[in-house]
Amino acid sequence: MPADRLAALAFALAALGLLMFAAVIVAQLVVARRGARVLAKALEDRALAMAARAATDAATAARSASLAAQQGGASSRRAPTQLEPGAMARDIGGQPGHASAANARTLKRRETPLERLGRLGARWLDTPLGRHAVAQEDRRLLDQCGFVDANARGLFLMSRLGGAAVLAVAAGWYTGVRGGPWLAAAAVALTVGFMLPKLVLARRASLRRRSVIEELPGFVDLLRLLQGVGLSLDQSLQVMANDFRSMLPVLSREVEIAQRQFVAGRTREQSLQRLAASFGNEDLRAVVRLMIQVDRHGGAVQEPLKQFGDRLRETRRAMLRERIGRLTVKMTGVMILTLLPALLIVTAGPGVVTATHSLRTQRH
Repeated sequence: MPADRLAALAFALAALGLLMFAAVIVAQLVVARRGARVLAKALEDRALAMAARAATDAATAARSASLAAQQGGASSRRAPTQLEPGAMARDIGGQPGHASAANARTLKRRETPLERLGRLGARWLDTPLGRHAVAQEDRRLLDQCGFVDANARGLFLMSRLGGAAVLAVAAGWYTGVRGGPWLAAAAVALTVGFMLPKLVLARRASLRRRSVIEELPGFVDLLRLLQGVGLSLDQSLQVMANDFRSMLPVLSREVEIAQRQFVAGRTREQSLQRLAASFGNEDLRAVVRLMIQVDRHGGAVQEPLKQFGDRLRETRRAMLRERIGRLTVKMTGVMILTLLPALLIVTAGPGVVTATHSLRTQRH
């Protein structure tokens, strides 16, 4: 195959890989926004229900006071300002279940083709093909990348199968038209298309693990500060998830997922278990165990968090010293290749020029 065609094929494969990666990111964002809308709607409905209940209780109390003042007046007549609970619920939220049904219909109407593709792939996850295409290692990588729902896993499955099929057909057709070994080209393209989404996912997971190591000292210090001002653990985690996204881009996202699971009905230990087990970081596991103990038993945690933060900073300093030492050794070779020739030219250059000129003069 000519070099220009091989380069064009390589660029096409890279473009397709970037497109698949963008599709996974867009799907994750869509799922997150949908979950946020559902959660906001549920909280709004709960607030309206509580307001209706409070208004009903107030009206009932006012009616009881009025009846007591009238001393047995027309007790069977309703007070003009009283509303029936059912009527008030209809005035505020309509018929029971109406808001939820309307919300479900709205979400169904707004479902994008990418979401439908992810939902279709989610149905195949428990099949033998799905278990081989999305193995346990792939599921762990998805968790480390923040893709926790079944639709994201289904979209990853469809990206692997679709990428392998499209690249195999394209490579086989192109090689067959040119008269080459189309079967071998299709097999190579099939392997590349199947492994490319996993390579992209592994790269993203590696970057997020590195970010967790860098963000953990700030996370511990911020948690200690919020606990010191009197906030509860739930309030502290909510503040970090909402207000410190720029400072903790990875851990704030993970805390937000844990908070959503806790609101959905899981215990604090179950919601934080994923955060402790996904990244394989012992320091993060220790912080999660400390948060679970605080939530379960209570107590002051400022001093343990302070000591833990100091230990993390010392570990980070040692890591930076080791990195600087390796960088110094690497820079020695760079200096030999770059600075030494220039130094020889500057120092020995005039002498070499003078000696050459003298030899020429003596020859003449």
